[in-house]
Amino acid sequence: MKKVTVIGAGASGMMAAVAAASAGAEVTLLEHKDRVGKKILSTGNGRCNFTNIHQEPIFYHSEDPLFPWGIIERFNARDTISFFLQLGVYSKNRNGYIYPNSDQASAVLDAFRMELRRLGVNVRTGVHCREILPGKRGFRILTDEVREEPSSSKSGKSGPSSVAESYRADSVVLCAGSKAAPSTGSDGSGYDLAKKLGHRILPVLPALVQLKCDGSFFKQISGVRVNGTVSLFGEGGCLAKDTGEIQLTNYGISGIPVFQVSRYASRALYEGKQVEAVLDFMPDFSEEQMNAFLKARASVRPDKTAEEFLIGLFHKKLSDLWIRLTGIRREKRAGDLTETELAALCSMIKEFRVTVTGTNSYDQAQVCCGGVDTSELDPETLESLYIPGLYFAGEILDVDGMCGGYNLQWAWASGRTAGEHAARD
Repeated sequence: MKKVTVIGAGASGMMAAVAAASAGAEVTLLEHKDRVGKKILSTGNGRCNFTNIHQEPIFYHSEDPLFPWGIIERFNARDTISFFLQLGVYSKNRNGYIYPNSDQASAVLDAFRMELRRLGVNVRTGVHCREILPGKRGFRILTDEVREEPSSSKSGKSGPSSVAESYRADSVVLCAGSKAAPSTGSDGSGYDLAKKLGHRILPVLPALVQLKCDGSFFKQISGVRVNGTVSLFGEGGCLAKDTGEIQLTNYGISGIPVFQVSRYASRALYEGKQVEAVLDFMPDFSEEQMNAFLKARASVRPDKTAEEFLIGLFHKKLSDLWIRLTGIRREKRAGDLTETELAALCSMIKEFRVTVTGTNSYDQAQVCCGGVDTSELDPETLESLYIPGLYFAGEILDVDGMCGGYNLQWAWASGRTAGEHAARD
């Protein structure tokens, strides 16, 4: 029986272990946290949006844009839904976003735990992998393990201690995650293991993360949520854009559309480029339509003051900011606003420009862009082109998806692929 060791018991690691064990391998699953699948519990705001019916290549990003789609096609969203149904997780569809019917992320994790137990997978927690040593007869994995040992003190109390251990395997699947959300176990240690084995790591940067912006006025509008479009500009033009609920914070901008474009900001800032975000707070209107709308609004209630003019249309914190930034006197009658002043307000609404200075840290990022260079892997099996028997899956690779279940779909598909092939003779 072939021995497979999976390093990292997140979404992709648990899937790899289940796939390898289902294919008949003897599987050991190593996790350096005290429990498996911790990150799954925080996905989908605790409800676990575990895949999405709407699948296209553009929803996945990589230095090689075609690489992730080849894996997704071989284990797609419907395969994922069917897989979880076999594990007992009945799903519900919310406009293409797939959740457990119970709306509990813990249901997904519990289903995996039961399946790992059913398949006889040897799950070891508190295990830190120091090195993977390939040899003629497979691999030797050197670890430090946290164990409860009897204390030598007079109190007789036991305490945790670190014990050196090693494992032997015919194949290894490295699923150690990225640097995003390190409290859940993704501390970047997998990159060091991959580098020691000769693999190239593309710059790892926060993605699906909030953006820090220049401007002291952000404290004034902090807490405002508004539907709009975020367009990200860098050298060479528009880098990315997305529409949805924008959240304004005391440091900059957040919300799903900001997350969707954030990887491009991370990359451009890392390369030392200037990045600007343009916020459109009325994306359904053209600039000409917005200007005409403001003129008509002023003519309907000309006695309203400039301070009162936009109440009922936008959050008062926003309208107060725009009045101040345009230099319009707050007490000026709406009917007396000049075309220049109305055009200035229109510009604030349709093209509110802010300079992006950075992203929030890995602690706030949902995933990372960058990672193990996919050009060094077999695109059908995820096996290393350098070291036979070494496979990769999940966030450790240079693949990141959009919000909406795509990163978990990548975890399931890549884990399934790597685990199945690792188990084969």
